Amino acid sequence: MVKFLRNKKSIIKKTIISAVLVMFILSSLSAVLYAQDKNNIIVNNHFADIAEKVDNGVVKVTSTVETAGSQELPHIFNDPYFRFFFGDKLPLPEQQPRKRQGFGSGFIVSEDGYIVTNQHVIDGADKVEVSINGIEEPLKAEIVWSDFSLDLAVLKVDTDADLTPIKLGDSEKIRPGEWAIAIGNPFGFEHTVTVGVISALGRPIQIPTNDRQVRTYQNLIQLDAAINPGNSGGPLLNINGEVIGINTAVSAVGQGIGFAIPINEIKGIVDQLKTKGQVTQPWLGIAFSEISKDMQDYFRLENREGVIVIEVYPDSPAEKAGLKPYDIIKEIDEKKIKSTSDVADIIQNKEVNDRIMIKVIRNGSPKIIFARIGNKPNDINR
Repeated sequence: MVKFLRNKKSIIKKTIISAVLVMFILSSLSAVLYAQDKNNIIVNNHFADIAEKVDNGVVKVTSTVETAGSQELPHIFNDPYFRFFFGDKLPLPEQQPRKRQGFGSGFIVSEDGYIVTNQHVIDGADKVEVSINGIEEPLKAEIVWSDFSLDLAVLKVDTDADLTPIKLGDSEKIRPGEWAIAIGNPFGFEHTVTVGVISALGRPIQIPTNDRQVRTYQNLIQLDAAINPGNSGGPLLNINGEVIGINTAVSAVGQGIGFAIPINEIKGIVDQLKTKGQVTQPWLGIAFSEISKDMQDYFRLENREGVIVIEVYPDSPAEKAGLKPYDIIKEIDEKKIKSTSDVADIIQNKEVNDRIMIKVIRNGSPKIIFARIGNKPNDINR
């Protein structure tokens, strides 16, 4: 009997301990699930929170270009009977200048009125205006810096209103597969939000311009968030609401393929304008691309490491040093070149007048070239 009671007490004790353990496990699991749910950016409408947070920092950019008058004359002025009776005595209608407007996006980067956008948004504009949330009338904007080859521009507005700059992130830390949020004014629909993921990094593309030039982008972020005309110049954000890129282009041959310029390409420019009022930009003066399989086969290269020079710009440091189109750059200052971003990073981290050593392959033979870094002209169209 005593033994039975002892066994019964032991069973009860074990049952109580098991129950406590089960309750502890359930409570811990519940806490984990709650934490996971709390961090779920979709369940918690995180994208909407980000869009609301940065909304006042996204602007609409309107550029106006004046062209010579070319309206068609009334048909009667070309009628031979009219000209027979009246000749050229009647004055022709005055040809009024025509105005053509374009729209794009931008974003505020400082409280004192600096705004980043694309160069092609304001290219050739006689007047640039910026529409900002909370300010009733558009503000006149001054183009303080622009660069054709980077397709970037910085505007400046003067206002007594409080401006809301958007925090800049670090485009070196992004990875394919991460969330991305694009905000802009596609087709004039203001403050449109689209969401997608980073598809790839370091994409080089070429886009022909209206004046028959070719704009060469060396290092673009590829994304699947919808980018449409009018989005250009708007911010591409990470899930922390920081700008990681500037929305730039959409592929005309594929759906769900958009591109953005990494934000790190403009951060130094903005800092220089804010502190010095001008920009000093290290420059070599070449357009270059990564080496494709076809290029490797054509030039009989052992591997695809390095970059190929596509164009050497006239009167540039590269031309003066003797670099030529189709040179294969393998090293700069004894640092191996594996991608286009390697070349861009090395040049950007140099000072004007620094001397660099470039190892190239030309016509199958290695060659050493010495060049001196120049200061990129503001008015260069390349």
